[in-house]
Amino acid sequence: MNKFFFFSLILFLTYSCTQKHQHTTQELLSKELNEVYREGQFNGYSVAIVNEHRTLYKRGVGYANVATNQDYTEHTLQNIVSISKTLVGIALLKAQELGKLKLDDPINNYLPFKVNNPYYPATPIRIRHLATHTSTIKDGEVYLKRNYVLKPNQDLSNVKLALEDEQIINPYDSLISMKSFLQNTLSADGKWYKKEDFLTQKPGELFEYSNIATALAAAIIENATGESFYEFMTKYILKPLKMKHSGWRFADIDISKHSRLYYTPDTLLPYYSLITYPDGNFITSSSDLANYLRELIKGYSGKGTILSRESFQTYFSEQLSAQNYHERNEKNPYNDEYNIGIFIGFSAAGNIGHTGGDPGIASMMFFNPKDKIGKILIVNTNINDKKGSNQFYKIWNTLDKYQSQL
Repeated sequence: MNKFFFFSLILFLTYSCTQKHQHTTQELLSKELNEVYREGQFNGYSVAIVNEHRTLYKRGVGYANVATNQDYTEHTLQNIVSISKTLVGIALLKAQELGKLKLDDPINNYLPFKVNNPYYPATPIRIRHLATHTSTIKDGEVYLKRNYVLKPNQDLSNVKLALEDEQIINPYDSLISMKSFLQNTLSADGKWYKKEDFLTQKPGELFEYSNIATALAAAIIENATGESFYEFMTKYILKPLKMKHSGWRFADIDISKHSRLYYTPDTLLPYYSLITYPDGNFITSSSDLANYLRELIKGYSGKGTILSRESFQTYFSEQLSAQNYHERNEKNPYNDEYNIGIFIGFSAAGNIGHTGGDPGIASMMFFNPKDKIGKILIVNTNINDKKGSNQFYKIWNTLDKYQSQL
């Protein structure tokens, strides 16, 4: 046997064994995910496991629409809620690269209306404060009661429209522009303005998670660049990453591939969107989102393509310290509020990513900077109790169990 043939045979056998092992691992993982699904807390969900080079595993489980038996697949679309904020951070840094803004600029340099903390009106709120949730802007009653809006032209029979007292899904004819919503809520002359919607601390001093401050950051990107937020995002993020099935509005996606959402496994919710859509209304699939997570891991390793190395270093630089918190949760290894970069969370265990939750939705996306493996979980059913929470983390831990074998 000549040497070339011998070594070729060895390489072929090694490759074949590796492929067989990976296939077997995927089968075992799929089997366990099916077993967890049968516990019955969620109607449908999708997952993905990635490294910086490729997607190692992706799969959907259960139903996107129970009534029609439509399968939930890795290509099923739905809102991923607050994971959306990580994209706003990328967009801010891209706008800074383009010379349109600087993170430490006062926000009022880029707004057609003024936003100041009424307790410290002479202390400017800066863009970095928005991006690190230290702006002192709170999510008040208006955010929960006026921000959620029904999709037009949908059948509302047999759906749940009344949620908790503080959260309301409003008729479509109540829809206004994001600019009007922000101005009416945050500007001193706005019709919904309340002084109590600001902390009594100075801007930059205290972490207070704020959805509406995220939307304000997106509005600043629009004013600084002269482009709508979704146009800017599509040009600089979605197209380069080949996330061609994702978008921020129902009009941007194939609605036939959108999952229905459920308050409980037996209680259907309507289609809805957010007026402040950048803070939690990105619609995507685990397959498309896997492209984004791979790019984040590459960016952390200095190999990213949508931002410069310097911008990614800023994105992943922990911005806060213990003095910026009343208290910090160190117990959950996937608590994204232990520290923060530019709209990207860090847990006490060192995991990097974000979580999300809204009516009918739970989501989680994290990567470990040591092994550079990331995971995604998107669920189409509300987590209403401890059983739901336990099953959510059981799915996540099942991914953990197999990720190093893929």
